[in-house]
Amino acid sequence: MNKVIYLLLICVFFFSCQEVIDVQLKTTSPRLVIDASLMWVKGTQGNEQEIKLSLTAPYFNTNIPPANGATVIITDTNNNTFNFVEDANTGLYKNSSFIPNINGIYNLFIIYNNETYSGTETLYSVPAIDHIEQNDNGGFSGEDIEIKAYYTDPENEENYYLFQFENNNNVPMLEVYDDEFNDGNQIFGFFSDEEMKSGDNLRIKISGISERHYEYLNILLQQTDEESGDPFETQPATVRGNCVNQTNPENYPLGYFRITETDVFNYSVQ
Repeated sequence: MNKVIYLLLICVFFFSCQEVIDVQLKTTSPRLVIDASLMWVKGTQGNEQEIKLSLTAPYFNTNIPPANGATVIITDTNNNTFNFVEDANTGLYKNSSFIPNINGIYNLFIIYNNETYSGTETLYSVPAIDHIEQNDNGGFSGEDIEIKAYYTDPENEENYYLFQFENNNNVPMLEVYDDEFNDGNQIFGFFSDEEMKSGDNLRIKISGISERHYEYLNILLQQTDEESGDPFETQPATVRGNCVNQTNPENYPLGYFRITETDVFNYSVQ
């Protein structure tokens, strides 16, 4: 009798696993997503810049719809106006006459669907990457490759940094740092990837960012941390950037407007 009950339980288990669950998710009106990441790479004029505009889409959509037909303008404190023109219908808006100035204040204006969006950001300087150190005995296994990108923080300044590590054109890993406990010292950005191997090409970027952008990215990175999941942690929520909808504040955009000086270091993993 016990064997019969046991077999019935097994059958119920396997048949129940075949049931297809159709998840019904709520949908809302699309919001504008602003990816305005202007980057002035050291040693370049910084005149060629681009801004990507897209729309939010349902969770299971595989395509990200572009925001076409927008008017995109940036002005600065020197009374310069930079018009960004859309490339075909890609949602990618380009300008080839941009003028970057350290400590300059820039204002972004976007008109889309008869609504005006705006954001303001300051261009902060960034120190160059001094040198790279590689450790081949890192991680819990003692076999992972670890990379340290050293830079010297300016003394008596409040600075915030964004590091981007791109390994063989994979999705970049982002890290943010401040100099609260390292003011004026030589410190480093850290990167480790268990799949990294000798011969890989690692592209390292360090950018000077504002305090507000540092806080924005810090929250986003905490929400996407693979090691998160503590039941007592704050649940992920919509993180608003520094852009607002002047016409209809309730229809706020997502994304961020940032402009940075950036140093780039190309490193071949040993």
